Amino acid sequence: MPDAAVHAFGPQTKIRDVVAGLGDTGRELLKKHGYDLGEGFVDVLSQYQTLEHAARTERLRDLDHFLQELNATG
Repeated sequence: MPDAAVHAFGPQTKIRDVVAGLGDTGRELLKKHGYDLGEGFVDVLSQYQTLEHAARTERLRDLDHFLQELNATG
């Protein structure tokens, strides 16, 4: 059994799950696609926002490409 957990990120994945699962790499990918977590990620409601909702509200660019990158990283 592999040591590393396999991440399967999808449109319903929450922002906090990306950060918890990938740490700094997740933060960097979010920022690359337009989602700025800010200092300390203090906006609690945003933590529970899904990737799909973030894309719909234009806080996250190119959801399909973002998901491809996330899943290739995980």
